[in-house]
Amino acid sequence: MDVPQKDQSLHAQVKDEIIKRIESGEYPVQSQLPTEAEFCEKFNVSRTTVRQALQQLSQEGFVYRRQGRGTFVAEPKIRTSLSQTVISFNEQLALQGKQPDIQILSLNLIPANHTIASSLKRDTNDPIHKLVRMRYGDGKPLQYEIAYIPWAIAPGLTQEQCKVSLYGALRKEYDIHIARTEEHLQLTFADENISKLLQIEEHTPCFYLETSAFLENGVVAEYSQTYFHGERASFVIERVYN
Repeated sequence: MDVPQKDQSLHAQVKDEIIKRIESGEYPVQSQLPTEAEFCEKFNVSRTTVRQALQQLSQEGFVYRRQGRGTFVAEPKIRTSLSQTVISFNEQLALQGKQPDIQILSLNLIPANHTIASSLKRDTNDPIHKLVRMRYGDGKPLQYEIAYIPWAIAPGLTQEQCKVSLYGALRKEYDIHIARTEEHLQLTFADENISKLLQIEEHTPCFYLETSAFLENGVVAEYSQTYFHGERASFVIERVYN
């Protein structure tokens, strides 16, 4: 089948045609795409053109490539908003037609070391809740999160309270309202522990997010470190200009 002629580069035409076939279900999620040689024959184009198209599809998250195995159709990425704190993780996934799940791995009271004390603006050895959670979308691991909450902010915090929404629990149980957050996002590589939890190969790229949540008076209510599955997560940042 020849690619329809459009006012765009040849590899972009090939890319668009492959996207159409993915969206129509001709190439289902997790299925292996035809080889480069097969695409060359289907679209009557050079291998260089096909490689450029597949490279762009990989960069845009439509496909992923496995060394020595081929190219596969990726699952649609789950969008996470970094622009607000009102909608919970469960609500964000539900709006995208995904089944959310949060599993509490542990909740312990620890003394703040220098790093945690500095991040929370507390004294060293102050009592801190350390909450470790896994978040899933449709039963597949999406996020691994470690959150630190000063005991003084939420004395007696329980695992049951954190199963749905930590910020929701802080509002309901402690009348603590998050006013704003500062978030720092970067790429990192999964170590042995992260790779097991996210079910990815060790040293696979993933997103790392550090978040500080502030009350209206500037008190830090939470500091968290979150690792996102690199092939399943994407981020939405909304800016409002007055």
